[in-house]
Amino acid sequence: MNQMPNNLDAYWMPFTASRWFKENPRIIASADGVHYTTMEGHRLIDGTGGLWCCNAGHNRKPIVEAIQKQAATLDFAHSFNQGHAIAFEAANRLTEMAPGFDHIFFTNSGSEAVDTALKIALAYHQARGEGQRRVLVGRQKAYHGINFGGLSVGGIGLNKGQFGTLYPDAKHMRHTHLLDRNAFSRGQPEHGDFLADDLEEICQTYGGHTVAACIVEPVAGAGGVFPPPKGYLQRLRNICDRHGILLIFDEVISGFGRLGTAFAYQKFGVKPDLMTAAKGITNATVPLGGVFTTGGVREAFLSGPPTMPDLFHGYTYSGHPLACAAAIATADLYRDEGVFENADAMSGPWEDMLHSLADLPGVIDIRNMGLVGALQLESDETVGARGRAAFEKLWDAGLSCRPIGDNLAMSPPLIVTEEHIGQIGDMFRRVLAG
Repeated sequence: MNQMPNNLDAYWMPFTASRWFKENPRIIASADGVHYTTMEGHRLIDGTGGLWCCNAGHNRKPIVEAIQKQAATLDFAHSFNQGHAIAFEAANRLTEMAPGFDHIFFTNSGSEAVDTALKIALAYHQARGEGQRRVLVGRQKAYHGINFGGLSVGGIGLNKGQFGTLYPDAKHMRHTHLLDRNAFSRGQPEHGDFLADDLEEICQTYGGHTVAACIVEPVAGAGGVFPPPKGYLQRLRNICDRHGILLIFDEVISGFGRLGTAFAYQKFGVKPDLMTAAKGITNATVPLGGVFTTGGVREAFLSGPPTMPDLFHGYTYSGHPLACAAAIATADLYRDEGVFENADAMSGPWEDMLHSLADLPGVIDIRNMGLVGALQLESDETVGARGRAAFEKLWDAGLSCRPIGDNLAMSPPLIVTEEHIGQIGDMFRRVLAG
């Protein structure tokens, strides 16, 4: 469709102020490489890589052709007591990218992957005779999708306010954003590893034997981009080991090259027991998510009768043939073009560009890790007003970013060049200096 829709009412848009949107609708018509083009022909740099997900850029021919070929061969087959070869091939390819993980359970999104991981954690302890472990621990400012489990362990109040009580045994650690001590940190902040001890406090308060899992984003994304303080993740790992708690990394955003390695756990040298993934798994072309598990977790589900399902959980579209074809083609493209290596090489110029903006009016913090970053603007009386105003001006200037309150978050395609990075910096300087 190459013309503006006549009616904008039928589509109830996600996370959108619909009345505000309809006053000035932003409708994307096409995409290619690192750029979007609107219905009016306005060309923008896609500063958010879709929504943290188009890691290899847009409209990549090898992925498109793989999807087309699969649709013409086997458009769909479910995976309940039957299967199709491409799902097994995709699972093998993906686990090869994640050393230490032996299995993947396919979902359709990151939100479903999180809820699946939480259910696996509860069922794991149940299978091992520790059904009293029901507490799930998350963190303030965390985003773990929008399903009931993910909302429960997530820590963004506005996402919960309309829905009342969710999972009753969810507890939360403090967030790691220490603005007074860590403002303008390059990469991991120096201060804050002690905040991991919040998990120990929860164990002391409720009993470590009641805690099933602790879930964190290695680099918090949708809450505002918060890299972990040095030593924080290792400290969490040690506390989990001491109390028999499963550690879950939500790598829906940080996975597939965002930090210059396939997954963030490799960057930080801290391996979780379960890991969620989505977004970059197919370069966002076909919805797909997954939960990576270690062999130890998987083995706990094999003690029942051989004719009984290992896990009473799944989706109609788990391992969808088109999604699996897209995942394999995406993995090939990442490998053949050295996409992760480029992300690693560009992380230095990206960091330098972001921190060169520290002198701009109203900027009170800059945070970065790999090819993700955020500028935090000083809030006025209406929190988020400055962020939204800057987003609109940046859009008009030719850059799409993600306003999160008064934080301007970015996660460009991993194929960006130094030229693209320079252009992004120039647009920020023009808009924020004006």
